[in-house]
Amino acid sequence: MSVPLLRKAKSSAPTSARKPAPARPTPSAPAPLVVRQVEVDDDHDGQRLDNFLMRLCKGVPKSHIYKAIRGGEVRVNKGRVGVDHRLAVGDIVRVPPLRLPEQKVHFVPPGEFPVVFEDEAMLVIDKPAGVAVHGGSGVDFGVIEQLRKSRPQAKFLELVHRLDRDTSGLLMIGKKRSALVGLHQSLRDGGWSKHYLTVVSGDWVNDRQHVRLPLTKWTTKSGERRVRVDPDGQVAHTIFSLKQRYGAFSLLDAELKTGRTHQIRVHLASSGFPIIGDDKYGDDDVNARLASSGFKRMFLHAHTLSLLHPLTGERLELQAPLPPDCVAFLEELATP
Repeated sequence: MSVPLLRKAKSSAPTSARKPAPARPTPSAPAPLVVRQVEVDDDHDGQRLDNFLMRLCKGVPKSHIYKAIRGGEVRVNKGRVGVDHRLAVGDIVRVPPLRLPEQKVHFVPPGEFPVVFEDEAMLVIDKPAGVAVHGGSGVDFGVIEQLRKSRPQAKFLELVHRLDRDTSGLLMIGKKRSALVGLHQSLRDGGWSKHYLTVVSGDWVNDRQHVRLPLTKWTTKSGERRVRVDPDGQVAHTIFSLKQRYGAFSLLDAELKTGRTHQIRVHLASSGFPIIGDDKYGDDDVNARLASSGFKRMFLHAHTLSLLHPLTGERLELQAPLPPDCVAFLEELATP
C-alpha cells in the first residue's frame, strides 16, 4: 500500500542531528511457504497418504512428495507414517512447504455440458466430439478443468473413466471420493455394460462377432502414442453387432468387455473395417472423401451405459442420443 508523502516542517536542529529518512519500501517478495495442518474429511476417508497429497499439492512432482513423507516432514496425528498409510476422517496431516515448479498459466474457460444424470455423488454428461476430457499432451485444458472452473463451489470433481478426444457420448465424473472408488471397483469387476455406436468402412459380415485381440501401447518416432495388436499385449475383448448395412458402410454396436486404450478403433481396423473419420487407424482416402462432402469427425459415440449406483445400489440405465451430424450422415446414407 502506498503511503502519502507529508510535507515536513522545518527543523531548527542541526543537520547532523536529524534522523535519517526512512528507507523506501521495496516490492514485497512472495509470501513464504508455510506448514499446513489439514484435517481429513469424509471425501478422503480411507485414501492413501501419497494420493491425498498429490491431489492436495497439484503440480508437485511425485518424487518430492515421497521424499517429504519418507523424511518425516509429513506427519499424521504428529506421527511418522509410510506413503501407503490409509487416512481416516478427523486425521490431522502435517503438510510441509512444497514449492510448485514454475509453470505457464493457461486460461481455462468455464464450461458446462449436456447433463444426462446428476446427483450428490456423480455426474454424467454427453461429451461432444473434438473436446479432450483433460489437459495434457498439447491440450491446455479439457472437460474436467472446464467443469471445475464453472463449479468453483464443488469440493471434488474427478474423471471416472476417459473417452478419446474425437469420441462423443457418455462421460462420468465422480462428485465424492466414495462414489469414485465404488465406480472404479465396479468397473474392475465388470459391473458396467458399455455400448458404442460406430460406422465402419466396408460391408460387415456377421450379425454378432466377438473380437479378442490383445493390445499394447507404443510410440511413433514423432512421439505420438498409438496402440497395436500384439500377442504379448493386454487382453482385450469387444463384441460387435450389426445394426444396419449401407453398402460401402456399416453401422455397428460395439460392446466393451474390457476397457483398453483405443480398443474399439484398433479391433475394427485390425479386422479390416476401420471407423470412418479415424485419423489414427482409419482409411485416409475414405476419410478425405467424406470430409470433402462435409462429414469431418470420427463416427464413434458412447451410446448407452448400464451400472449400479455406487452408493445406493440403484440400477442406472443411461443413454446419450446420436449427435445431429451423425444422424444426418446416416440419413444421407439411407437415401437412395
